[in-house]
Amino acid sequence: MSRVGRKPISIVKGVTITKKDDAIVVKGPKGELSARVHPDITIDVNPSEVLVSRHADDGAHRALHGLWRALIQNMVNGVTQGYSQKLEIVGVGYRAEMRGKKLQLMLGYSHPILFGPPDGVTIEAPTQTSIMITGIDKQLVGLVAAKIRSFRPPEPYKGKGVKYEGEYIRRKAGKAAATAAK
Repeated sequence: MSRVGRKPISIVKGVTITKKDDAIVVKGPKGELSARVHPDITIDVNPSEVLVSRHADDGAHRALHGLWRALIQNMVNGVTQGYSQKLEIVGVGYRAEMRGKKLQLMLGYSHPILFGPPDGVTIEAPTQTSIMITGIDKQLVGLVAAKIRSFRPPEPYKGKGVKYEGEYIRRKAGKAAATAAK
């Protein structure tokens, strides 16, 4: 039996979880999230906890069991605490700033990049070299962070580009000096 899927999800104060047909809705102080549940997964909502169970014991159902338990737990955490992701910009002349609700990135291209966040996600640029992405949906926050990072991923020689906070960039040595060839 799945170790993750077996754990009950405790419902914290201020959060309501309802099940409607094949969907689950989680409401909390920060907002509301909903998801359509896989038909092979059964969700039992009690006043103090939520239990996730599966119909069969094959590999696919075991994976779905743990997945849906984790997804519902992430929804509960999102509507109570929220999620955030921080990006760092490394490089001479590389910078970020807010233009209204849109993020303007100068990443060494001939033009600035304007990025408008989707609904449910807020972007801030506290300094010119850092970007903070916050929201209640963990998947959407991660998707927006990955999209911004994809505009200029960090390169391995000088480490220039947009990277996650704390991300280790494996550096490569440049060309060896041509003194041995003479």
